[in-house]
Amino acid sequence: MNEPVEIAVKCLPHHEGLALPATKSKGASGVDLSAAISEPITLDPLARTLIPTGIAISLPAGFEAQVRPRSGLALRHGITILNSPGTIDSDYRGEIQVILINLSQEPFQINRGDRIAQMVIARSEKVGFKIIEELDVTLRGKGGFGHTGVSHT
Repeated sequence: MNEPVEIAVKCLPHHEGLALPATKSKGASGVDLSAAISEPITLDPLARTLIPTGIAISLPAGFEAQVRPRSGLALRHGITILNSPGTIDSDYRGEIQVILINLSQEPFQINRGDRIAQMVIARSEKVGFKIIEELDVTLRGKGGFGHTGVSHT
């Protein structure tokens, strides 16, 4: 098992009284992010809003944080995240904020402390690109965008 990666967290004034990001089960890979808002926000159908979390982080070089939707909010309320997953680079030091959108037909209320997203910390490799004349051959080749059809099992 890998040793935990320590992430430095700065709590901003509007985060006061809220929990730090944490997993909710032993095998969870994502930590929950909470809404650091002073008053409830009603998100109308098809509307989007930027929700502050009240925290900033310092990721070690070679890591990124990915902000992803919470499955329960998506399934039960149609609440998801635009630009998902959102990427937080290792050199970003600003507040983590989440762009929520309501894809349901009903208004949705966001309250202070609500768990609005999950954040996964992942290794991020540096890459370089080189131009070549031909790519290596694979069984899949150029097939994409549903080229294997729809399964009817």
